[in-house]
Amino acid sequence: MLSLRFPRLWLGLGWLAVALAILVCLVPTTQLPQPPNLSDKTEHFLAYLLLSVWFAGIYARNRYWVIALGLVIMGVLIELAQSTMGLGRYGDIRDVIANCSGVLTGLLLCWFGLGNWIQWVESLVSKPQVEKS
Repeated sequence: MLSLRFPRLWLGLGWLAVALAILVCLVPTTQLPQPPNLSDKTEHFLAYLLLSVWFAGIYARNRYWVIALGLVIMGVLIELAQSTMGLGRYGDIRDVIANCSGVLTGLLLCWFGLGNWIQWVESLVSKPQVEKS
């Protein structure tokens, strides 16, 4: 894990996002608000891109493979669950491809400069105190 001032906050928010993604993917679509004119594949791509960028901001580059593996497994398991639930959701290999594309894109963005975004945010909100003389 990177040296962060609020690691539990960042991890907690990340795991909350994972839980929300799982919930949204398993709840029948009739019970969900409809997003503004995005294709299903775009939604999958963006969700997994954001999750990968989030966790890559918490962990060092040598852990990116763990992030990738975890998110890919999550995406595959969600699609398998959708195909067996019988609640109007259907597993789709193209969703898995969109998920994997989002993960790869997010981790590449982090590899090439975006990976320290959480440290940057923390530096903005926790400026050092100036001593009064």
